[in-house]
Amino acid sequence: MNTSPLKIPLTGLTKEELELLLQEHGLDAGYAGRLLYWIYRRKVNSFEEITDIPRKITAILAGFSEPGIIPPFSSVESEDGSVKYLFRNSEGKYYESVYIPDGRRKTLCISVQSGCRMGCTFCATGRYGWHGNLTSGEITGQVTGIPFDVTHVVFMGMGEPCDNADEVIKACTILTSEWGLAKGRANITISTVGMLPGLERLLNSTECNITLSLHSPFPEERAAIVPAEKRWPARTLVDLIKSHNPRRGRRFSVAYVMIDGVNDSDAHLAELRRMLSGTMIRVNLLPYHPLPGDVYRSSDAEKMHWFKHSLVTSGISASIRRSRGNDVYAACGMLAATLSANTSDEDKTNIIP
Repeated sequence: MNTSPLKIPLTGLTKEELELLLQEHGLDAGYAGRLLYWIYRRKVNSFEEITDIPRKITAILAGFSEPGIIPPFSSVESEDGSVKYLFRNSEGKYYESVYIPDGRRKTLCISVQSGCRMGCTFCATGRYGWHGNLTSGEITGQVTGIPFDVTHVVFMGMGEPCDNADEVIKACTILTSEWGLAKGRANITISTVGMLPGLERLLNSTECNITLSLHSPFPEERAAIVPAEKRWPARTLVDLIKSHNPRRGRRFSVAYVMIDGVNDSDAHLAELRRMLSGTMIRVNLLPYHPLPGDVYRSSDAEKMHWFKHSLVTSGISASIRRSRGNDVYAACGMLAATLSANTSDEDKTNIIP
């Protein structure tokens, strides 16, 4: 169910914004907290489902607003249990998210844009093109729209968080506030290739974890993979991150996707160690996920373990991240609204398991 263009969706509003909206319509602002509880925690699709607010109040609400939760347009499940969801907003923009269950940890990888304009060469989202920013409601709606409870949220889907900083900051507020989804700040991670103004705002305006997608410690080489390097060098971004003393529990890290013969040499390892030594920034090593027709492949397990061992013995915290959802193109760097790119609307509705 998409939201009605004639009614105001409440999903994506802060408590203060909802209080003002209620007052504008002659309603008691004190109902804001309960309304947001039913929307963000109980995921109601209709005000009629609310049991502790008078019917006359919910009837007035229904006249000018709606919960605004957008359920997935379609979905496909991986053999490993992860699920890729396709969403479509009222403007027809597509975006994807991935649910990754792992014991008690239930992670959702969410999008902040439909497509992306960063142009990173090894990312499928860029190939999908640029279709616009998502609102805070569409960002948080990926959490409330799926039929699973989520413990961790990762801004690592389609789009660049620093390129949509206002809505990402607002979404983080909704995710972590008691009147919102009440997720622990330590369980929210924002992944970025780095745009200096946006990154500075995310560092100052949120307390969530920050991951910088590095790909190479050499500026010219990284610029060929991540064009944003030319304007905002990774070394400058790392210096900015270093200048922020993280609160207890907040993590700063770099994501390093390892590609055989491209960025996994001894020289890359030595420069990575030099770049991050003494910074307290963690390194997450990820396997590369080839796209159809791709000539590149991931570094092998032995090389990845060598990188990890060398980093750890140098005093740099490091880990190897396991791949999930490869068979449904749901792994890191593979989100590109693939369910929409090659499928008619009629056929998409038949993809749902």
